[in-house]
Amino acid sequence: MTDLSPRAMADVVVDAAGDKKAEDILVLNVSELTTIADLFVICTGRGERQVQAIADAVREKAIEAGRRPIGVEGYNAGRWVLIDLGDVVVHAFVPEERHLYRLERLWGDAPVVLRIA
Repeated sequence: MTDLSPRAMADVVVDAAGDKKAEDILVLNVSELTTIADLFVICTGRGERQVQAIADAVREKAIEAGRRPIGVEGYNAGRWVLIDLGDVVVHAFVPEERHLYRLERLWGDAPVVLRIA
């Protein structure tokens, strides 16, 4: 694990996702609500290939920053890719899946750290 703070790691993720034109990027502070992670980064790609490209960029930039993902789920389908970086968990969705699961609503009590529309 790297010495990067959760917020610094989230910034790496946001930059990587943004480089792949992710939309509606949201960082939630879930540290007071769950032991799963400190921060969730949620973003949307227009289709499965873009979601996979976002996931690839996030993994690459996280590794460059010294943080190897603990796990990646959903990559092959490309509809909802979850990347576990320890204290930061990344959720990259296609629009339909993001609307269906509505993590922002599920974790509605979590303070918003950053929102990029």
